[in-house]
Amino acid sequence: MNGRNFMLFALVGLLFAVTGFLQSWNLSLSILQMALVSAIMALGVNIQWGYAGLFNVGVMGFAALGGLAVVLTASAPEPEAWRAGGPGILLALVLGAVTVTAAVQVYKRMAPGLARMVLLLGVLIGGFFLFRAVLDPNVAAVEAINPSVSGNLGGLGLPVVLAWPAGGLLAAAAAWVIGKTALGLRSDYLAIATLGIAEIVIAVMKNEDWLARGVKNVIGLPRPVPYEVNLQRDPGFLDWAQGWGFDPVTASSVLVKLSYCGLFLVVLLAIVWLSEMALRSPWGRMMRAIRDNEVAAEAMGKDVTRRHLQIFILGSAVIGIAGAMMTTLDGQLTPGTYQPLRFTFLIWVMVIVGGSGNNWGAVLGGFLIWWLWVMVEPLGLALIAGITSGMAEGSWLKSHLQDASAHMRLLTMGVILLLVLRFSPRGLIPEK
Repeated sequence: MNGRNFMLFALVGLLFAVTGFLQSWNLSLSILQMALVSAIMALGVNIQWGYAGLFNVGVMGFAALGGLAVVLTASAPEPEAWRAGGPGILLALVLGAVTVTAAVQVYKRMAPGLARMVLLLGVLIGGFFLFRAVLDPNVAAVEAINPSVSGNLGGLGLPVVLAWPAGGLLAAAAAWVIGKTALGLRSDYLAIATLGIAEIVIAVMKNEDWLARGVKNVIGLPRPVPYEVNLQRDPGFLDWAQGWGFDPVTASSVLVKLSYCGLFLVVLLAIVWLSEMALRSPWGRMMRAIRDNEVAAEAMGKDVTRRHLQIFILGSAVIGIAGAMMTTLDGQLTPGTYQPLRFTFLIWVMVIVGGSGNNWGAVLGGFLIWWLWVMVEPLGLALIAGITSGMAEGSWLKSHLQDASAHMRLLTMGVILLLVLRFSPRGLIPEK
């Protein structure tokens, strides 16, 4: 990292330090926690776009799958629900997989024509009705078990940190399925396909209560660090806080946030190191060659589709890990909060502003854009309040400016993106 890049990171660090000194360290660390998670998501998108030129607009879906993995891995199992319908649901899922596999084999092995079409439709339609006939009664049985607090199968009850790689694996599995069907599309059609598939993932999570309670949400998920209230009841912690002259409530909150930041930083640095090693390897040079000229790469004997599938899976796995970390931080899974603006558009802004194709650029963009996303709204409100303080009460201009101040966040993101594209089109830290 050269001097200029170091200065850029120092300036972003200064923003967090100023926030801590002028407002509160609780707020600064809260922003930093999500900035670390956002930087990991930006790294996943950068792997796909910066390395291979794959335009994935389904970031939201892979982040949501990471969050789902936390419920399936770390939450406590529901034995009564499993007895009521668990085996039947598993059987239905197996039947669904068998139906899809059979349809693929029919399509591959039979010659094109009317016979193949009729048999293919027969397999799909028959398999669908069989799948629903087995699934529906078992789902109804599971969702009837204590629906006010559970109504789902629960998870495996494993340590929550194991849910982070599990989130990566679940997102990678989904990426493999998507990639096998969508990576042959042109870049703009790939974007539309990934966006649609992300919406399907969210719709399934909202409506299948047996899986993760749907819109009723899963709360009280395990955490890798203590709860603040438990620290406040610990005599040893209280003695330590009082010995240093700290308020126990504030000290417990800061300590928990620092613990999360430490865990997230370890994951971020590990992914950056692995990404840098891959980028500098012959494999990384091959990926950039494919990105720059697919025709020439194919002429040299490279399997472009296979390499695209590899990079799509890797990037999606990184996004899934970040999604699992975010759900762990929140302590709950709320499918209704997954919105394209937050989990797709904003991550793309981070990659573009930081520098597409540069891992450190993606990290810088993650920190900078997330700080701005959180802080611009209150700063904008204060700015508008100062501008309109001398205006007469009831003035239409004053009312208009005060109403428009709520949109400062989106306006600022657009202005920053335009400025970077105009004066530094390759990002703040360009690809080497």
